[in-house]
Amino acid sequence: MSWLYIALLAVAVVLVAGAEWPRLEARFGVDSRRQRQRAKRKKSFRVVGDDEADEFAASVERDLANLPTIDDRERRSR
Repeated sequence: MSWLYIALLAVAVVLVAGAEWPRLEARFGVDSRRQRQRAKRKKSFRVVGDDEADEFAASVERDLANLPTIDDRERRSR
C-alpha cells in the first residue's frame, strides 16, 4: 500500500467520526453519564401510599422537632 491509500483511509475515518459525532456524544458523553446515574437513583424512589402517609408525616415532624434552633434572645445578642 502506498501512502496515498493510507492518507485516504485516514481522511475517511475522520469524516465518518465527524459525521457520527453527535450520536456518539449522546451515547458516551458526559451528559449521558449524568442521565444514566440519575435514572439509577430514581429507580430506588417509591411513592408513599395512604397507609404510610401518617407514619411519614410523623417522621417529618420528629425530624423538624430535632433540628437545632436559635432563640430570639440569642439572635438579638449577635
